[in-house]
Amino acid sequence: MAQRISIGFHASAPLATRVSDDELSKLQSALADSGSRWHDLKGEDGDITLKLESIQWLRVEKDEQRVGFGIGG
Repeated sequence: MAQRISIGFHASAPLATRVSDDELSKLQSALADSGSRWHDLKGEDGDITLKLESIQWLRVEKDEQRVGFGIGG
C-alpha cells in the first residue's frame, strides 16, 4: 500500500510524494539513526536522494484524500 508523505526541510519548500510502506519504514529508521547522512527513497514519482541532516519534519497522511460531491457513507 502506498502512503502519501510530506518532508519538510530547513530552507526549502516541503516535498510531497507517495511511497510504499516498506520505503516509509526505511526512511523513518534512517532518520532515527544519528550516524546516517544520506538516504535514497524510492517514490512512485521517482527516486529521491535526501540529506537527512536537512529534514525538519516528516508528515504521513493517514486518510485517503477524496475529491467529489455528495455525502460519503
